[in-house]
Amino acid sequence: MILRTLYIALLCVLSLSVFGQTRDNNLATNDSTYTSTDTTTSKNGFFHRFYRYFADANKEKEEKRFDFSIIGGPHFSSDTKLGLGLVASGLFRIDRNDKSISPSNISIYGDVTTTGFYLLGIRGNAIFPKDRFRLNANMYFFSFPSEFWGIGYEAGHADNSTDYKRLEQQVKFEFLWRLAPNLYVGPNLMFRNVVAKDFDDISYLNGAPKNVTTFGPGIIISYDSRDFIPNPARGIFIQLEQQFFPGFLGNDQDFKRTSFDFRYYRKVWKGAIVASQLQGIFNYGDTPWSMVALMGGSYSMRGYYEGRYRDNDLVQAQVELRQKIYNRHGITLWGGAGNVFPDMDRFKWDQTLPTYGIGYRWEFKNRINVRLDYGIGKGVKAFYFNINEAF
Repeated sequence: MILRTLYIALLCVLSLSVFGQTRDNNLATNDSTYTSTDTTTSKNGFFHRFYRYFADANKEKEEKRFDFSIIGGPHFSSDTKLGLGLVASGLFRIDRNDKSISPSNISIYGDVTTTGFYLLGIRGNAIFPKDRFRLNANMYFFSFPSEFWGIGYEAGHADNSTDYKRLEQQVKFEFLWRLAPNLYVGPNLMFRNVVAKDFDDISYLNGAPKNVTTFGPGIIISYDSRDFIPNPARGIFIQLEQQFFPGFLGNDQDFKRTSFDFRYYRKVWKGAIVASQLQGIFNYGDTPWSMVALMGGSYSMRGYYEGRYRDNDLVQAQVELRQKIYNRHGITLWGGAGNVFPDMDRFKWDQTLPTYGIGYRWEFKNRINVRLDYGIGKGVKAFYFNINEAF
């Protein structure tokens, strides 16, 4: 049933693309058909507009201040199972005359699945004229019937878990100033609330509270030379972030988080891009269970259930080859590894986990891809259907 659903979703995407490639040849035939009857004209006009919407979606629309498109369809992942998602995506430029910088983008997304998972969120970034300032935002709410193995590699490696429902909401803003070419610095602010409900075995929390709220400011230093933020073909992205969650701001547990993200993109031959990423998360102090680093999901360490392996610290890396095959179609191959651990003194190389996989890409908008990934890990595997590249 799962494979059949994925196959149908893939056929839908392929059929839209094929129509886009042949629409010009069909227009003349359709025009002659339209003159036969008013009913035929109405039907053909509707389907023509429907298919042309997707066929032209990847073309940059210079005349529009806001290039907006909507896509939805079925998807599957190991975490949330079979579901139906909808994404409304838009590209825009605050200064329409400046084509030398990447356009700003915004996405509104929603999702509902057969497991009872539902999600609503908005994320995007605004790049101001001459790239002097950047504003990044990410807000979401979800309800997720999930599993909890406990904290630490050993807990995730054991085949014992408890079911529970995770309710989470997060709001995060970043405002960055450009200090020098490609170099940015600025503050951020983050709020997250996590409520754990309906535990089958509450002992997995070891007495920790089920309702955890964290709030705190931070500072970001970033170097970004990517040519197109949603889907870079070349450039470097380096970001160092320090977040503070002090008790005097209402946090029940006082802790700090340091994270870094390094990405490198390079064209290697015609239609091919190599993308690489090295990422780390390090928590200090009395870290609540809801804020430890999580491994897995649709963006990194694909194949693993997000959060099965979790601990105070995390280091992970991945390398991906992105090859355009024909017109709007492409494939990807990737490999990577990750490790969760309580602190650097207790890091163990033999607890490093692998990931590798293959993916299909269809260009939904200009340089914005719909992706279907199949990730494989140590004794696990998963499908992912999403929009935008993993990193």
